[in-house]
Amino acid sequence: MPVGVPKVPFRAPGDEDATWVDLYNRLYRERLLFLAQDINHEIANQLMGLMVYLSAEDANKDIFSFINCPGGSVIPGVGLFDMMQAIVPDVHTICMGVAASMGSFILIGGEMPKRIALPHARVMIHQPASSYYDGSAADFHNESKHVTMLRDYITKCYIERTGHPGEVIQRDLNRDVFMSATEAQAYGIVDVVAEG
Repeated sequence: MPVGVPKVPFRAPGDEDATWVDLYNRLYRERLLFLAQDINHEIANQLMGLMVYLSAEDANKDIFSFINCPGGSVIPGVGLFDMMQAIVPDVHTICMGVAASMGSFILIGGEMPKRIALPHARVMIHQPASSYYDGSAADFHNESKHVTMLRDYITKCYIERTGHPGEVIQRDLNRDVFMSATEAQAYGIVDVVAEG
């Protein structure tokens, strides 16, 4: 039997009685965001909208982004990363479970030194890929130029946010590199491993 999304009581300021809201809405009100699926346009837009709203509501209060993400689409992931850099509040990133592929890119986007991994979290990095292309050679050429541009941008971000030289990041992005929480900390993807 599916559990569904639990409801919890919430009393808005000035209200006499609490109303029942779903758990995630209640957590969002506390500035706690969750990325717990593949990144696609819908979830990226929802999270970016919440970040903009929370930034406008109070630019001095940090935002906490909990990540359990196996990867996803590059364009929405880059948009989410860029939004994290653009808003005023610091964004803490917390890896719980896995941050793979685009999920690890979002993880490094947290405010340094506020990137955290839980003790048994796993991280995986690799280069962005394009799906099999079935079109004209000219269209394929244009897409490959775009994928190369995105790869260069992602590589630059990993270089800046991990402190590794370009040749190390390029080598490691050429294959799947799996890391434990402590290995991700040593690599510079996270700053702290939470104590278990």
